[in-house]
Amino acid sequence: MKSLLFRLVLLAVLALGALAGAAWWYANRPLALAAPVVDFTVERGFTMRQAAAAVSAAGVDVSPRALYWLARLTGKAERIKAGSYELHAGVTPWLLILKLSSGDVSQGELLLVEGWTFRQVRAALEAHPHLEHDTVGLTEAQIMERIGAAEKHPEGLFFPDTYLFDKHSSALAVLERAYEAMQAELEEAWAGRDPKVPLDSPYEALILASIIEKETGRSEERGLVASVFANRLRIGMRLQTDPTVIYGFGENLEGRLRKHHLETDHAYNTYTRAGLPPTPIAMPGRESLAAAVRPPVTDYLYFVSRGNGTSQFSRNLDDHNRAVNRYQRGAGS
Repeated sequence: MKSLLFRLVLLAVLALGALAGAAWWYANRPLALAAPVVDFTVERGFTMRQAAAAVSAAGVDVSPRALYWLARLTGKAERIKAGSYELHAGVTPWLLILKLSSGDVSQGELLLVEGWTFRQVRAALEAHPHLEHDTVGLTEAQIMERIGAAEKHPEGLFFPDTYLFDKHSSALAVLERAYEAMQAELEEAWAGRDPKVPLDSPYEALILASIIEKETGRSEERGLVASVFANRLRIGMRLQTDPTVIYGFGENLEGRLRKHHLETDHAYNTYTRAGLPPTPIAMPGRESLAAAVRPPVTDYLYFVSRGNGTSQFSRNLDDHNRAVNRYQRGAGS
């Protein structure tokens, strides 16, 4: 009797050993892929069975049932995480399960650049290979509505930054994140504003910041540029800034900005109209926002490019005209 029991136990141990060996072999053999890189998505709420089916459907030569049971036996079936995944040659069933349970998702990246217009933002979104292009065909007002924004005009309302996202994410979802980021940045900037700044709302601060962003790319000059515009706003002097005129013409502007452009009245022509334009003209960065709400105290009313990336600031028109002659017209000082 004891001999029979021993044999039965031995057979059971051998069977378990064989099963374990087969499982180990299966778990660690490389899987055949339909392409050098295979992408698949585990939707939120997917079970391990559904995730295994998605893997197989994406072009991985694996039995969904076997993959499910391997995850189940190793205690990983209840730990899978939603997201987009990327598989490369050499991946094994065990490595695949570890990837799913650790949330090792593949990510796309989108850079929104300071000074970009919404037209440029939209072009980048709709050309991105790893985004769902769900902004295509929508009007600007429809896009703003879809992301939950109160504003109808999108210009300047998205924070320039690098955004990471699961591949195959919605372009609208990324845009919503950029919108919320700008709202947070603007709220913080407005809360820390100089009480004497001649602006009546956070949106006006955003407008001014966008002009500052387009006027200079030099960090050390943003505050001085902001002070010029603040001084002009205080005394009711027109801003007379070229970037707003250029923005108003949009794609209709051909060649360089000329005198007749400055004399052509439109809503964004700050040479013909007093005050700020009706909307921002680009996406300002954090430094431009800070400069707009807390400009340094100066008595500058003018500035002109020196032609080397820096600007010459002046307190009166005579000094400004001399600077224009020197730096723009090539005359002596």
